[in-house]
Amino acid sequence: MGIPALPSALNSYVGTPALTRPFSCHRPFQELLSVPANNDTTDIESALALIGRGADEILKADELAARLRSGRPLRIKAGFDPTAPDLHLGHTVLLNKLRQFQDLGHQVIFLIGDFTGMIGDPSGKNVTRKPLTREEVLANAETYAEQVFKVLDRERTEVRFNSEWFGQMSAADMIRLAGQHTVARMLERDDFAKRYAAQQSIAIHEFLYPLVQGYDSVALKADVELGGTDQKFNLLMGRGLQEQHGQPPQIVLTMPLLEGLDGVQKMSKSLGNYIGINEPAIDIVTKTMKIDDVLMWRWIELLSFDISLSEMENLKQEIAEGALNPRDLKLRLARELAARFHDEAAAELAVAGWNAAVRGQGDTAQLPLNDVAVPAHGLRIAALLTAAGLTPSNSEANRKLKEKAVRVDGEVVTDAQQVFEPGFEGVLAVGKRTFSRVRLVEA
Repeated sequence: MGIPALPSALNSYVGTPALTRPFSCHRPFQELLSVPANNDTTDIESALALIGRGADEILKADELAARLRSGRPLRIKAGFDPTAPDLHLGHTVLLNKLRQFQDLGHQVIFLIGDFTGMIGDPSGKNVTRKPLTREEVLANAETYAEQVFKVLDRERTEVRFNSEWFGQMSAADMIRLAGQHTVARMLERDDFAKRYAAQQSIAIHEFLYPLVQGYDSVALKADVELGGTDQKFNLLMGRGLQEQHGQPPQIVLTMPLLEGLDGVQKMSKSLGNYIGINEPAIDIVTKTMKIDDVLMWRWIELLSFDISLSEMENLKQEIAEGALNPRDLKLRLARELAARFHDEAAAELAVAGWNAAVRGQGDTAQLPLNDVAVPAHGLRIAALLTAAGLTPSNSEANRKLKEKAVRVDGEVVTDAQQVFEPGFEGVLAVGKRTFSRVRLVEA
């Protein structure tokens, strides 16, 4: 299958957006359904505040305000190379911002970089990235389409593939595009500069990637392009190419990288500090409840649709005054995320399962059941906690027992000599964040 055939191969799955149909919106967007054509200053300021929520940088904010005042729906572009199609919460930071633009009445262009996916984006890499095959691109793009509409409004989303224009380009066209920038300009990019200084190889095709991404904005006539902070160079390339092609340069909006469960490093599957959006609702709730209270505010700002910035400030005050337990707010966020990626019923069951495990309230049947192999004579509680993966060692388990931080089916364990034999089934919990529903089987 050639590159130009990829979009048509997915067309039957993605469908053609009916752009004039009404759409629903989440809080806090209910009062900001569209940017008014009457240039009402208050509404424009409200829209800018929403767009700026959580953003790292907007270039140029004054140009964005002027386009909002025009009253026309803006074309909001974000590109995704289908290299890692199993999305996690970190990926949804951009998707959430796209959704906010949609709920303000604008048109989102979800660009799948099927052409650039076969180049490989070098952003943030210190080695040349392996390109994808056409078959991998197609399979990954299908997986993307299944997931993104858990966040985006399908009716206001234009799904495009950059092979539509690059698949038709001749070698001469590509050389002309490459001639619009210099090697010196490319070496201004931080990751290229570091690799060059370290005498690490940079392949010629990697220099093409920023140009190709920039030309996407020309082909799509983008008003705004979103990307991560590591994409800033490429996004600015789009502004320059649009000016060279007689178009108004796009506004660039960069979003920060979401910290993972550890609260330190960016969310990443390779680091294991992620929550996948296709994970079971109970796992989304359980993992969200493990984040610390400082990270909770960061997640609320970047991930929540239900908690406005003004409400967030009020909630901070309530927690400071002792009127609200951070755990309850965290559970509200966890429930919202589970409902977004599953449904309300699944979210309710997941919250009930968490409450049953941690608070001893409700039915634990919603929790996944994990088999733990034990000897025929059973294991003492400390050894069982270690075997179940709830503590790193028996000594740590014993320390938790002394702190009265271990519970079985909601009851605090006081007898460190208690033995659990094959056939036991129940919920083991250590502290407020670590628990597992287990079934003991004979080894």
